[in-house]
Order: sequence, then structure tokens, then C-alpha cells
Amino acid sequence: MFRSYGLLILLLPVFFTACSKDQLLTSSAARLGTSSDSLYFDTLFSQALSITQSFRIYNQNDQKIKISSVRLASGNNSVFRINVNGEAGPLVNDIEIAANDSIHVFINIQVPATNSSQPFIVEDSILIQWNNNSRKVKLSAWGQNARYIKNGQLTTNTIWDNELPYVLLGEFHVNQNATLQIKKGTRVYCHADAAVIIDGSLNINGDSAYKDRVIFTGDRLDAPYKDFPASWPGIFFSNKSKDNSLAYTTIKNAYQGIILEGLPPANHQKLLLQQCIIDNIWETGLLAINSAAELNNCLISNCGKNVQLVYGGNYRFVHCTIASYGTLYASHKDPVLLLTDGITVNDILQTAPLEASFINSIFWGNSGSVENEVVCLRQGSTPFSVVFSDGLWRVKNEPANTSSMNMLNDTDPAFENVTGAVSSYNFRLQTASPALERGQYTSLPLDLDGKPRNIGIPDLGAFEKQ
Repeated sequence: MFRSYGLLILLLPVFFTACSKDQLLTSSAARLGTSSDSLYFDTLFSQALSITQSFRIYNQNDQKIKISSVRLASGNNSVFRINVNGEAGPLVNDIEIAANDSIHVFINIQVPATNSSQPFIVEDSILIQWNNNSRKVKLSAWGQNARYIKNGQLTTNTIWDNELPYVLLGEFHVNQNATLQIKKGTRVYCHADAAVIIDGSLNINGDSAYKDRVIFTGDRLDAPYKDFPASWPGIFFSNKSKDNSLAYTTIKNAYQGIILEGLPPANHQKLLLQQCIIDNIWETGLLAINSAAELNNCLISNCGKNVQLVYGGNYRFVHCTIASYGTLYASHKDPVLLLTDGITVNDILQTAPLEASFINSIFWGNSGSVENEVVCLRQGSTPFSVVFSDGLWRVKNEPANTSSMNMLNDTDPAFENVTGAVSSYNFRLQTASPALERGQYTSLPLDLDGKPRNIGIPDLGAFEKQ
């Protein structure tokens, strides 16, 4: 008998604890917490559905509790959408949460179109009510109206302006004998399947101020996706294309930055890049295949393979910075510049004449990753001339098959900042940089920022120290 009473005494606390947790807590002193008191959606294009964000509601009590409602303050008029533990809003009633447990609230938004050409803000809030208490989670999003082009085909000369950004969905083609002209300040956002294919001509007329640069990038502007490389395919100039010129243009976050194929007809240029940036590219920043290009005051940075000039061609680089550092998304493991007169197609080596010159330029990568940042391969017997003058490079030995003069070897150029987040890299030169006043005079009066070059002896690379 004594042993039975003893067992009962031991079980009673467990029984009452279990009963207590199963009882519904109705006191106004009951506590609820949230994992966030506000949620923010970065710039979203109108009519496009956002990513889904979430927060948790915590029952901070030792008894279960019933939330009388979780609702959007604007109700059915809200542009936000909520889902509470699998039940869609805008109003969800009578949600029980076990003692010391939690539930999820999921939120997304489809920003409506407006008449504004400028970004605009959309706001609402989620109201949580229980036991005569309430709590608010604020919601906000930046919206941006845009012009959408799906599987675009330009067959006539066309001008794009900066009144609204362009969002490209699917492949976009500029057909042969058509020219696309893009005015300063225009933004072009490309979906994951939106390769830009130029059979005709592309002329971009940006300017030096950031707001006036023309920018090509992916259409995901929310963190962390806005900094992902390979978020769109890139720009391809086919062997039919000619007379392309890009000024003050930024191409970033693509799988390939620019691909050039084929030489232009006589008395025509293939591609002229002036004050351009190609940055954070997954594969190759500039891939030219038996083609021709002139680059002045350009930065090609943090790409899987920054510049590859293959199967010959004709190239001239003046005051360019070609540099790569391992980032959060990609390691630096390939030379920043590869030149070769050959290409292998179906196991057969083909070669073509190669002529390239590099003046007042920097070729650099972070220490210990790549021994020689410039590699030059001659695989055939066709004409071959590769010349470097008045520059700086990281190489163990002077690259084979080249000639050079006044090159600073294995001397850190002392960039302003080459660590941290992708968007924080700064390839301007520090005050103590050895690249200051080491170049030869050229006819280029401005640097990548549109600021004046030293009239006497200019700095190396794309930026002139001011």
C-alpha cells in the first residue's frame, strides 16, 4: 500500500504539468514575441512577384496560447500577401501555438504599376492580436516601374532612353543591319534566360556620373542575389555584327560578360569600349574569338577568366586595369589575360594571325593564386605580334612569345580596396601606389571616372589619381 501511494505522489507533478501545458492561456499578461519587427523588400519591378520572406511568432509561455488573428492592416487592398502556418491571408483567425513553440508567417508582394518613372515605396503592416494584446510587424518595399521585353527582335534602328528601365525576358536579338542606340542613364535588367545577341550594331552613349552610366545586370535586385555572378547569360556579338561602340557602360553579374566572334569588314570596327566596366562575371569577362576590339580606360575585374583572346585577331588596350581577387562567390584560379593564335575544333587545331598591344595597363591578381597572370601561347606559324609597354603585371617570368618594355614586375599596384563584399572593391590607386606617373603619354585625356589624365606622365591603369 505504501509503495502505491509513493508512486502516485511521484506521478502527480508530471500529470499537473502536462495539464497545465494543454490548458489555454487567456491572461492579458501572456507574452508573444516575433523574430523581426519589420521586413524590407529591395527594389522590385512592378508586376513581378517578389521572393518570399518570413518571420516567426513565438509563444514565450509555459501554456499554449491562441492568437485571435494575424492580418494585413490594409486587408484585401494590400499588395502584400501572407501565409500563416499554411493558411493564406489576408486574415487568419484562431491560431494555436503550443507552449514555448512558434509558427511561421510568410510574406511576398507583387508591386502594382504606377505612373512614376522614379522608384516608389509601398508600405503595410501585419497586425497580431491575442488576449486583448496586439503587436505590429511593419512591411515596406521599393517599387520600380519598367518596360518589359519578352523574346525581343529588333529589325529596325531603335533608341532606348532612360525614362524607365528595361527588363529583358528571354533572348533579345538585334538583327543584322539594325542598330540599337542606348542613351545615358539607361538601366537594362536581364532575366536568367535573357542573352543579348547582336547581329547588327549596339551603340551605347553613357556618361561619367554614376546616374548617367548605362548598366546591364541581372533582374534580381534583392540581397544576396543582386551580387550573384551568372545571374544572366551576357552579351554576344556574332560574326555578322559590326560598328559596335560602348561608352561609360557597366556589364556585371553575367555568366559571360562580352563574347566577340569574327573580324569586321574592311573599314569597319568590331567593338570599341571606352570607360567601361566588366565586373563579377562567372566565366569570362571578355572572350574574343578571331575578332577585333579597342579598349580605352576600361576595368575588367573579378571574373573567372578576365580576358581571353583566342584564335588570333586584332586588339589594342590602353589604360586598362585587368585584375581579379577571390570573392565570396568565386576563387581566382586562372590568369587574368590569355592570348593565343589557336583554337581546337573537333580535335583539330586551327590558327590565325594575332596582333595585340597593351599600353599603360595593369594585370594583377591576389597573391598565391596564379603564378603568371599573363599567358601567351603561339601554336601556329601565322603572323604573331604581342607587345606590352609601360605597364605593371604579376608574372614570374616575362611571358613567352611577347615583347615588353618598361613593365613593373611583381609589384603590388596598391589598389584602394580589394577585400570585403563584392560591391566594395575599389581598383583606384592609393597615394603610395608604384603605378602613379609610370605611363607613357597617350591621346586619351580622361580616365574611367571621366576625370583628366596627367598631361605629362599619366598613371597606369584605368584610374588617374586625382
